[in-house]
Amino acid sequence: MDKDIETMTTQDLERATDELLAADAAKSAPKKKSTRRTKAAEEKPVEEAAEAKTTEDILNELMEKAKKAGKITTKEIAALEEKGVDADSIAKFYDALEASKIEIDISDDDAVTILDDIDMPEIEELNEIEEVTEEEMADVKVDDSYSTDDPVRMFLKEIGKVPLLTAEEEVELAIRMSQGDEEAKRRMTEANLRLVVSIAKRYVGRGMLFLDLIQEGNLGLIKAVEKFDYTKGYKFSTYATWWIRQAITRAIADQARTIRIPVHMVETINKVIRVSRQLLQELGHDPSAEEIAAEMGMPVEKVREILKIAQEPVSLETPIGEEEDSHLGDFIPDEDASEPSEAASFSLLKEQLMEVLDTLTPREKKVLELRFGIVDGRTRTLEEVGKEFNVTRERIRQIEAKALRKLRHPSRSKKLRDFLN
Repeated sequence: MDKDIETMTTQDLERATDELLAADAAKSAPKKKSTRRTKAAEEKPVEEAAEAKTTEDILNELMEKAKKAGKITTKEIAALEEKGVDADSIAKFYDALEASKIEIDISDDDAVTILDDIDMPEIEELNEIEEVTEEEMADVKVDDSYSTDDPVRMFLKEIGKVPLLTAEEEVELAIRMSQGDEEAKRRMTEANLRLVVSIAKRYVGRGMLFLDLIQEGNLGLIKAVEKFDYTKGYKFSTYATWWIRQAITRAIADQARTIRIPVHMVETINKVIRVSRQLLQELGHDPSAEEIAAEMGMPVEKVREILKIAQEPVSLETPIGEEEDSHLGDFIPDEDASEPSEAASFSLLKEQLMEVLDTLTPREKKVLELRFGIVDGRTRTLEEVGKEFNVTRERIRQIEAKALRKLRHPSRSKKLRDFLN
């Protein structure tokens, strides 16, 4: 194929698929005997085509499905990576979807599945969890340092009315839950909402509102209620703490940034940052991309890409200075703006030019303004100017020539000559 898969448009992919199908049909058709050298020469491009066909077929099938439905879900696009489609091809696929005006559906299910991808915790992980004390769970009041609004206070007031469970009640509810008792699940969930608040407090200031942290923690609590197995021997609060933390940390990774980064990439970024800090302690200086790559066993270009993605966007309204009377945007130059000296020179030139044009007759001045676009920046042809004055092109040319001769006179030209440099 002449084009690489990464640079193909939707039409190119469809055309390539037809060519591959034709090649496959030709291969299966009866052929005359040929020499080994000829066969070897033919087998290699066929093998390469077969490899390319897999990616093309996946993208084509998904595109056809999306066209029929008029939309495509984020789950279906995310599945492309699992099928071996590289990132560049997926990016091109996004462009093709946009060109075809196909809607990308971000359903509610996509937000919930963030916990479905998490494996069950190991016993060792649960043993390492720091227990939330009963005092912390009983204290659901929020410090004044936290910015809260009425919905938060109302929620805290409501959950404060639900009594905490005793050890015996927890075991009893766990047994009933294992038997499918929905009422027991509800009671277990409501009795542990304070646990969610206690854990969510620890994550305030990481890019999400306190109420949003509580909501995400509640999802983790619900998942813990569904998965809890009392026969393992550990307390429900220990098990729930693990799930609540997972839900909150995943949500922060998924939602806290201005520009969203996939959760798996956030985990990779965090790993690179941890290694970078470790090397800083060992080497005594900020590690280079090469040093980080060597420590992690990762290509240098990949590390550079991760470090670039890890950069946080900065607001142009960020206050600068002790008095905070300036903003970051005030110090960023506009590449398209002219220098002050150039702007002043242009303004003076415009004034002098208008003075010189005023020495001409009104008709001559108007002809030059239209021909050279002095007023609006749009030049006109002789014919266009002729229609404006209801005269011929030749007459306009004569008026223009006469006006330019006048401008060349030293009494007028000396006012503009200094601006030539």
